Amino acid sequence: MIDLTAADVAEATGGRLHAEAGTRVHGPVVVDSRRVEAGSLFVALGGEHVDGHDFAAAAVGAGATLVLAAREVEGVPTVVVDDVQVALGELARAVLARVRAAGDLRVVAVTGSVGKTTTKDLLGQVLRAGRPADAVVVPAGSFNNEIGLPLTVLQITADTRALVLEMGADAPGNIAYLTRIAPPDVGVVLAVGTAHVGKFGSVEAIAATKAEMVAGALPGGTVVLNADDQRVAAMAAGADGRRVVTFGTIPSADVRADDVAVDASGRASFTLQGAGAPARVDLRLVGAHHVSNALAAAAAATALGTDLADVVATLGSASALSPHRMAVTERPDGVTVVDDAYNANPDSMRAALRTLAVMAGRTRRSVAVLGEMLELGDSARAAHDAIGRLVVRLNVKLLVVVGEGAYHIHEGAMQEGSWGEESVFVPDLDAARGVLADELAPGDVVLVKSSLGAGLWRLGDELAAGTPATSQAGPQVTGEVAP
Repeated sequence: MIDLTAADVAEATGGRLHAEAGTRVHGPVVVDSRRVEAGSLFVALGGEHVDGHDFAAAAVGAGATLVLAAREVEGVPTVVVDDVQVALGELARAVLARVRAAGDLRVVAVTGSVGKTTTKDLLGQVLRAGRPADAVVVPAGSFNNEIGLPLTVLQITADTRALVLEMGADAPGNIAYLTRIAPPDVGVVLAVGTAHVGKFGSVEAIAATKAEMVAGALPGGTVVLNADDQRVAAMAAGADGRRVVTFGTIPSADVRADDVAVDASGRASFTLQGAGAPARVDLRLVGAHHVSNALAAAAAATALGTDLADVVATLGSASALSPHRMAVTERPDGVTVVDDAYNANPDSMRAALRTLAVMAGRTRRSVAVLGEMLELGDSARAAHDAIGRLVVRLNVKLLVVVGEGAYHIHEGAMQEGSWGEESVFVPDLDAARGVLADELAPGDVVLVKSSLGAGLWRLGDELAAGTPATSQAGPQVTGEVAP
């Protein structure tokens, strides 16, 4: 965070100052009073269950010098605004504009129905290579919505040279709003899928929302588009003078992967073409679908001027940084756990199941523990049924379907030809724990996958640890859009 006065905060947010104008904010901007440090700005957001105003005094007592609030709090220095969330975005927009005007800061933003967190993490690792730690700001996890993105932007300092952002959407206009806060020099669109289709109403509406990234990129900037996705490729028509760089596996892609191979551990390798001399990339990430994410990261990084040799080297050593995303644990008892329980939609579910089949091969037993894919609207039954049928076609040896919302996965598997106890439906996590305790054996490869709200991330944690989890607290999701 750059050093600001209370008057600066009031001016940026259009707020009313109830503090000394010269009061300085020089610490992080936080929405959780437990994260306050000396000099913090505490943002008093209202919530369904808690109201940040109730913690304003405690935040100041812990070292915050100013509070952004919707009303005055007695004895607390505040900037009072009409809408705290909107004001947070306006503050981030003003700070980013100030730092951009004073220095050489480039912004790259990633959106898409699948893969955006992994691509953001890959980009962050590529751009950080060989640079000081504070030169590149990358959000932890998936801080990608109207709260998380401004909080990420407000981490920048005068020394920041690259800001990597993830932009999520669960309604039309979301990406347009986020790009207004942080117009990217390089905007990346990965894919158009069916995540949140229940809220959007159609895949076409999802595509139109993702295309807001193209319109929101800086004039004269670059848009990076997936040539393998026809809906994404079509967004080039709206570039309006911005440079267009495509990535994919088709021959016409500007940055493409040739000779893709996947080893027995599910890790992909490919020859990177188009960004310079051909170079072989060997990924440590598990899943063939990460080839597309790596291509997107390579295209965006080279668009920012990163040397191709550095991109290739970093992609080959990059790891999965965000939890519950194809996280592989080799347990001492010989069970391999693949925890991909952070999110789920039909596209990511298919990719994870195919990876499970590759990892198990012909010598190990494959086990899929699957929960509900949320926010699919009227397509939910058919989508879950199709996943069950795919499980059978991939010859997954044991399917455990958890929760009423996921029941049609079990139904689809039975209709496709599963029999006996190959597919098991259980109503809740406790029942799933019982089945897995009896069934899992050395040599098994077990995939755990669902939408975050279905709660299977708990099983992922437990299975990776080899024991029941001791904490039921969920992963940090403030500021995230997670299907």
